[in-house]
Amino acid sequence: MIGSLAIGVAAGASLLALGGFALELQYRLRPGNKLNLMPGDWHLSVAEPDRYLLVGEMEFQNLTDRFEIMLPEVEARVKLLSDGSLDGVTHKTKVIPCHKETPARADDYWFGYIVKARKTTKVKVSVEIHGEDLNQLQSAWVQVNYVTYGPQGRIPKVRHVVVPLQFPTSETTPKARNVGVGDVFPIRTHILSPIDDPVEVVKRYALPYAQKGDVVTIGETPVAIMQGRFRHPSEVKPGWVAKRVCLFFLPTSSLATACGMQALVDIVGPLRVLAAFTIGAIAKIFGKPGVFYQLAGEQARLIDDVTGTLPPYDQFIVLGPENPQEVVDRIQRETGMASAIVDANDLKAVKILAATVGLSPAFLEQALKSNPAGNADERTPLVLIRPTREEGARG
Repeated sequence: MIGSLAIGVAAGASLLALGGFALELQYRLRPGNKLNLMPGDWHLSVAEPDRYLLVGEMEFQNLTDRFEIMLPEVEARVKLLSDGSLDGVTHKTKVIPCHKETPARADDYWFGYIVKARKTTKVKVSVEIHGEDLNQLQSAWVQVNYVTYGPQGRIPKVRHVVVPLQFPTSETTPKARNVGVGDVFPIRTHILSPIDDPVEVVKRYALPYAQKGDVVTIGETPVAIMQGRFRHPSEVKPGWVAKRVCLFFLPTSSLATACGMQALVDIVGPLRVLAAFTIGAIAKIFGKPGVFYQLAGEQARLIDDVTGTLPPYDQFIVLGPENPQEVVDRIQRETGMASAIVDANDLKAVKILAATVGLSPAFLEQALKSNPAGNADERTPLVLIRPTREEGARG
């Protein structure tokens, strides 16, 4: 009798545990509050010397198949970046819902809205800027904070958009620098963001100066930024692995902080990071450094932690670019220029992430060894390389 009771209790406990496991698995596999806000389209509808009106049209997308996600709160704030003082410059932001069914309120109050499964809704963000002389404004860093309310509870989210307000003209010819294998021309652009496209940036800034046989290179960080591959540390939740493994990296490494390491964990998974760290530590004892980066994947070398790039992206963790070969192939297809995506620094280290067919890696490394694009606030993400006739750029 007692034995049968024990078996029954054990069976019941097993079923309960199995049911709990199935419930947890179902919870983890479901998308939850997967409501994304896209960067949208931005333009200056008014550009007067003392008044700018910046307008962005953004879209919320419910990516779940069956859940309704509520939007109880949406607000925007702006940080202006300038080449000069911002004394006397004021700005006002406004968020205007553009729902199909319901008009916006006259008092600017955001009323809660339900985004149905696989549906979208739009929002307009306006930034009105006043000042005596606005010509020195570089860009507007717009932060749209919104709250999603649904199966996973109440989750605050934010979408960051950097909108350029200053655009270099083609009137100033880039200054050439001879590097032995040819001349390099660092090319200044506006502050790039996810609303930009690498091909259009090349067409706008490099193509007007290009000659037959020239090569255009783009830094890997600007490409990643244009792809939206950056995260604010407030959105990164360091786990057990990241908090411990980061302690063993040099302070200068982008993986030496819990958030920087977690950014890698979120890409490749905690088990791969832990395995790479363990094997890498053993290999280092036997005099073979760098094994961690080989095992952890390409992104381990490419992540730039906070302060790793120019403002306002110095506030973010910037990942490596995605599908760089597709980017350079598209640049060549649409502009006719050979192209490469590179990671160069002031230590004369050059890493080529992708290059169009036929480009010589040795040529690119020699041309970029002096890091003509710079690592500070030069804002020259493009470098035009003009090979000498004898050297050529072909491998």
